[in-house]
Amino acid sequence: MFQFPDINPIAIDFGLIKVSWYALAYITGILLSWYFILKIIKIKKIQIENKVINDLISNCMIGIILGGRLGYVIFYNPEYYFDNLIEIFKIWNGGMSFHGGLIGVILAIIYSSKTSNIPIILFSDLISVVTPIGLFFGRIANFINGELFGRVTNHYFGIIFPNGGKLPRHPSQLYEAFFEGFVLFFIMIFLMNKSKFFEKKGFLTASFLFFYGTFRFFIEYLREPDRHIGLVYFDFSMGQILSLPMIFSGLYFMIIFYNKKIDI
Repeated sequence: MFQFPDINPIAIDFGLIKVSWYALAYITGILLSWYFILKIIKIKKIQIENKVINDLISNCMIGIILGGRLGYVIFYNPEYYFDNLIEIFKIWNGGMSFHGGLIGVILAIIYSSKTSNIPIILFSDLISVVTPIGLFFGRIANFINGELFGRVTNHYFGIIFPNGGKLPRHPSQLYEAFFEGFVLFFIMIFLMNKSKFFEKKGFLTASFLFFYGTFRFFIEYLREPDRHIGLVYFDFSMGQILSLPMIFSGLYFMIIFYNKKIDI
């Protein structure tokens, strides 16, 4: 059992301007994802101009922020926010949904594809390979903030979180950082480097949906459900319910894209 480390959620304090670890996590994840996509198109000799990728990343940033926030509002706490509309815009108070951010990124990819005449599925495959980078840093920031902690445990790896009561809990943020970020990134890199998978347009996108959904679904068993929601249907958390469509659709399209070449 461990005591939660005393980490200041503010990484850099300039007085009037304060930069949180959470903000740095977003920035680092986006910059590294940007860098790796540029590397991938160079190594794979994909004929896309850097400006197109720059626009894609910019659009995805907007999609992550707007989709993540609106997803949290709609999926996790609609009653509160519909009664306090101004609170929707106070992103600095926390409250982002991965699944909402995913929808935002999908819309950003579609928009970027239409404006650049690049196939949607190519953009989608590239984003899918690098997305675990942002997930890794985001979950580390969740840990630093002492939020989204796990359920009570007797395991020696349990941590007593400041807002989690007196009992040790699973550091589920670190579990998610490891599986949804670190492990998933290397799975995607492995699949990308296998030419038969990279040439099957859409297979990488489907693989990301399947593996992320699977990791998230099982880790949710160790993560404390949102207090105002609790467990929903069949004792599943909201995170598990939102991950099920990712698992089934990901597996379905992995089979479809592997067996036939489809350009979207």
